[in-house]
Amino acid sequence: MDIRGVFGANVRRYRLKAGLSQEAVAVLMGVDRAYVSGIERGRQNATLLTIWEIAQALKVRPADLLEGPAEAVTP
Repeated sequence: MDIRGVFGANVRRYRLKAGLSQEAVAVLMGVDRAYVSGIERGRQNATLLTIWEIAQALKVRPADLLEGPAEAVTP
């Protein structure tokens, strides 16, 4: 899985944990719901500003959204 897939999976996980719909996140970010859907599916390249906005909407650190699976982390 590339970084877009990792990022998208993390966005979805944190969004569901926060109890928010894609539409609610889109409204908080000021974007269309389809854009959030594309990010979650790994189809969109997120800019640094987008990463920041999503993190703010989900109340997580931007780094949390980029963290890969534990087995992929190297010492």
